[in-house]
Amino acid sequence: MWISVQGYRFTVIVVIILFLAAFLSACADKDKHEHAVQYQCPMHPTYISDKPGTCPICGMDLVPIEKNRSESSEKSTGTSPSTEQAAEPEKNKIEPSASGVRKILFYRNPMDPSISSPVPTKDEMGMDYVPVFSDEVSLPDKGVKGLATVTIDEKGIRLAGIQTEKAVKQKLEGDIRAVGLVKPDETLVRHVHTKNSGWIEKLYVNTTGQLVKAGQSLLTIYSPQLLGSQEEFLRARENAMRFANSSIPEVRKGGEDLLKAARRRLELFDVPESLIKEIERTNVPKRTVTLLAPVSGFVTAKGVYEGQQVEPGMELFTITDLSRIWIEADFYEFEAPMIRLGQKAIFTFPYDPKAQKTGQVSYIYPYLDPQSRTLRARFEFQNNDFSLKPEMYVNVSMKIETLDSVVVPDSSVMNTGVRQIVFVRIGEDRFEPREVKAGYRSNGLTQIISGVDADEKVVVRANFLLDSESRLRAAIQQAAETGESR
Repeated sequence: MWISVQGYRFTVIVVIILFLAAFLSACADKDKHEHAVQYQCPMHPTYISDKPGTCPICGMDLVPIEKNRSESSEKSTGTSPSTEQAAEPEKNKIEPSASGVRKILFYRNPMDPSISSPVPTKDEMGMDYVPVFSDEVSLPDKGVKGLATVTIDEKGIRLAGIQTEKAVKQKLEGDIRAVGLVKPDETLVRHVHTKNSGWIEKLYVNTTGQLVKAGQSLLTIYSPQLLGSQEEFLRARENAMRFANSSIPEVRKGGEDLLKAARRRLELFDVPESLIKEIERTNVPKRTVTLLAPVSGFVTAKGVYEGQQVEPGMELFTITDLSRIWIEADFYEFEAPMIRLGQKAIFTFPYDPKAQKTGQVSYIYPYLDPQSRTLRARFEFQNNDFSLKPEMYVNVSMKIETLDSVVVPDSSVMNTGVRQIVFVRIGEDRFEPREVKAGYRSNGLTQIISGVDADEKVVVRANFLLDSESRLRAAIQQAAETGESR
């Protein structure tokens, strides 16, 4: 009897333990279900997952759904998230929410929004098509083709790192920098030629780069034509002296005219005046004639040697006066409208950082270089000490200032090559794409000629993320319009 009582007590204890274990397990499962966390994309709230990861649409990290938001949604709809997910594949099903009903218009490819389907399906990689609800498709934007206005809540803005700044109206100051090249003044370059055929007897200037003075002897030439011209001059002089005693005025005048013509011939052949006077004094022609330098300067080209035969038109020397030089600088095509005659510029020199000159634009060439697409401007300087030498490089800096205009940070302007886009914040959670016309840029700022007004807020950070989302929304709108037209 005692044994049976003990066995009964043991059985009761075992039953109680099993009952408690089952109760605790059920409570744990309920608690686990109540505390299950779901995740969604901050940019695409319609995408929900039971585990952390990344959004298959934009690649952003999924964030946990706030508990109070989930509970309020469940209370207002009377359905649980699991129930909604289970019923989601039904076509055109009415989805209850806190704001009313949500109607599924179609399903789109998560990787290519332009591909859509009227029923749930999968893409070639096995990814489920994403439902597109009626409240997600807004009216198409007519301003910028291929882009749509983006709506993001405050949490999404914070997580995406979107920042805005006000567009302001102000003057934009900056520098135009270019590299200049020292060039000889083209008006001070002189070529020396002979006007008669002959042979070079002696060269007095025999090296390139030699400095010569005006009137200095360059070379001695033997020319039969020059020798004959001297003899003609002497005969004309003799006849003029004979005719000077004639009583007939016409004869006297004829002798004087003949002498003047012979003398003029020698002068035109570049025979020096001193040599002509010596011929008159000695009454003897000279076998060779010495040619003189017509101007002062440096011999920058030499094309003759002693004993060489020369012909009329042949270049003997090039003499360049470097007492005044040009500095030519090339500016980019977009800088051309800001360059004008008389504009001041500061010049510094790589070989002497302490040296500095100030000059003005003296000439702007009327054409662009076809290879570099640059505009050339000229500056003139006195160079009496010959410190500036041709082909030297010079740093050119010009101050410019635009008129009052709308200015935005450089980072807000996205240049696609064909157009320039800026995202403008309208309201608290909407960002509108605008096509703008940008002007001069300087010191991290861009001049906006049209498209944005002063005091409007432009996106300066994460605008490329907005651009991708805007393109996605535009593709969805286009897909919706295509579906409606069908």
